[in-house]
Amino acid sequence: MPKKRSGGGLSATQQAAKFLGVSVLAGAVMAGIALPAVGAFGLAAKGSVQGFDEIPDNLKSPALSQRTTILDSQGDQIATVYSRDRTVVDLKDISPYMQKAIVAIEDSRFYQHGAIDLKGVLRAVNQNAQNGGVAQGASTLTQQLVKNYFVEEAGDDPTKVAQATQQTLGRKIRELKYAIQLEEKLGKKKILENYLNITFFGEQAYGIEAAAQRYFSKPAKDLDLQQSALLAGIVQSPSRYDPVNDEAEATKRRNTVLQRMAEVHDISQQEADAAKKKKLGLHVSQPKNGCITAVKGASFFCKYVEHVFLSDPVFGKTKEERAKIWNQGGLTIRTTLDPQSQESIQASLKSHVNKSDKVAAAATLVQPGTGKILGMGQSKPYGYGKNETEYNYSVNYDMGGSNYGFPTGSTFKPFVAAAALEQGLPATQEYSSPNKMPYPSPVQTCGSKPWTNQANEQVPNESASEVGPYRLKEAMAKSVNTYFVQMISDIGLCPVMNQIDKLGVVQGNGDKLPQVPSIALGAKGISPLTMATAYAAFASRGMYCTPVAIESITQKINGKQKSLEVPKSTCQRAMSEKTADTINTLLSGVIDSGTGQQAGLTDRANAGKTGTTDERKNAWFVGYTPNLSGAVWVGSATQKVKMVNIKIGGVYRYKVYGGQVPGPIWRDLMTGALTGKEAPSFNLVDIPDADKNKGHDDGNNGDGNNNGNGNGNGNGNGNSTNGTTTSGQTDGGVVIPTPSFSIPEGLIQGNGNGGQRG
Repeated sequence: MPKKRSGGGLSATQQAAKFLGVSVLAGAVMAGIALPAVGAFGLAAKGSVQGFDEIPDNLKSPALSQRTTILDSQGDQIATVYSRDRTVVDLKDISPYMQKAIVAIEDSRFYQHGAIDLKGVLRAVNQNAQNGGVAQGASTLTQQLVKNYFVEEAGDDPTKVAQATQQTLGRKIRELKYAIQLEEKLGKKKILENYLNITFFGEQAYGIEAAAQRYFSKPAKDLDLQQSALLAGIVQSPSRYDPVNDEAEATKRRNTVLQRMAEVHDISQQEADAAKKKKLGLHVSQPKNGCITAVKGASFFCKYVEHVFLSDPVFGKTKEERAKIWNQGGLTIRTTLDPQSQESIQASLKSHVNKSDKVAAAATLVQPGTGKILGMGQSKPYGYGKNETEYNYSVNYDMGGSNYGFPTGSTFKPFVAAAALEQGLPATQEYSSPNKMPYPSPVQTCGSKPWTNQANEQVPNESASEVGPYRLKEAMAKSVNTYFVQMISDIGLCPVMNQIDKLGVVQGNGDKLPQVPSIALGAKGISPLTMATAYAAFASRGMYCTPVAIESITQKINGKQKSLEVPKSTCQRAMSEKTADTINTLLSGVIDSGTGQQAGLTDRANAGKTGTTDERKNAWFVGYTPNLSGAVWVGSATQKVKMVNIKIGGVYRYKVYGGQVPGPIWRDLMTGALTGKEAPSFNLVDIPDADKNKGHDDGNNGDGNNNGNGNGNGNGNGNSTNGTTTSGQTDGGVVIPTPSFSIPEGLIQGNGNGGQRG
């Protein structure tokens, strides 16, 4: 009687004998042994033959993880992402040479035996008994397929992978039982197809299609004899026989496969000998995985799409469910990205800001009325090297943003004006607007407790010459701080908070903005995407639509394709058409003759607002046409660089203003994005001007609470630049629409430089 080991376990011979016994009993198992029918995966390996009957018999083939393809709105590929690079193909799309090669070297009796090759088992038993251990396996292709199922189900969990590959009798028993099931259920051709699609070929390539592309840059159906033999040989040990890193060892292994194919009469000896003399003939394609490989500078948009998928409940109730679908892949995601807009963004950023500059620039384009994100880019490329970053400056923190957005400066003021107009204040509203004043106190909030200026904080205008009174049109064009603080004091903070809620305006960390009068000056961080989407509501006459990046998704699993539900934009009225039309009129004036003249488009109606923050750490231009809205931010992600005496894009800047650097970026990217597109008009309204003319303020043409302002050196004739040349008076650098009644020539005179930049 054989002796047991000192530890009480069976000897190698005894283990092999038990394995053989199980193999002999396979017929009985197939004959209908009653077994519990539950899912197979996740079981601990059975450690004894007695456990055979306890193994669940309902083996479910896992949905193989595949690559996901991300497309732009035209259907062109942006990038591919995957946890495992795999493209599942039908057997008819795999070279016959490849089919024969893998069978010859891995299981030459594949078509003669059942799930278990008894001859192979006996051979392995004899060999292992002689070696006192496991020196030779007897796994058929079907058994290897089962093992690969377990590995696939284990994913990237190292513990589960170890359990799926451990050399134990229990695992072999479970593998055997499921192999019997597969043979009965699938048949030989389907088993071979599944095996070739699931197995690992090294170099990040899972499945034969990915392997053919990786090593030879061709589809699996076009593999020739020697290429097929090389790939078949890799399977046994992808690291040892890696042709990229060890050509000699891979060549030796390939020739072994060729000889085996000749021995089993798949090819002649002459064919084998001829193929052995050939070089490997590699044409390696580097793995192109992830958003870092995205074309047209769309890496940041690509990552945004990934964040949307992993965070939106429409793709699964929990983050684990969403991650499982994403990692499984096989998705074709068609996005809203417009290639023309994206190329224009990248070209404009590149021409105005260098990636090596101390500051960066980010830009986002959104379609009014739909919320579709048409473009997203920044001056520092996606990456991990010098002057590169993985952080997306255009979006909120939870979607891959660098921090919590960026202070917006005076680009926030149109939200205050919209709230006031919605409260019934006239577009001709006038405030004293002194050059400097304490914040008004108390100011009503949405709660019962008003805001009070306990620290006697002061708010100044940018230029000493900015002294009121001002009406709304001129205050918006010149970006007068004290005017908008007085406006908030007049209407209270709650209307402003309600207005920005309707426009989806939150801080970059997702929090609501604080209820303080200084909100008008844009001191809190907001993302460019948020700003572009909010301004799009002005362009669409008051309809706010939440931003969306995904048009449609299909997923292919086990040869079957299905459509997935995707997030939809939700549109709602954020303000009346009259209010939106009034804002459009006001912001057209900013571009015509206010702080944003350098941003103006010459071929179509456009409007916008500049913004610069304390110490010039941020500069903005947010603007739009009736069919496109865009936000441009320039600054330091760390908020440590003051844009004074600085070179940006190779150009020296004494002081950076929103209309000076972001403005031209916006102008150029909008021009490129809109080339060939229709040029609709705004529904402008008549806003009467003040009775008196102001000839003060000959400082810089600035903005925000740190910018100088336009000259306004009189009331001579000026020309607008919003796409239609319109003669009109100028009042402090602001175009006054031509009145409906006739003015006798020479009645109003000036020095002729009103409406021109100082």
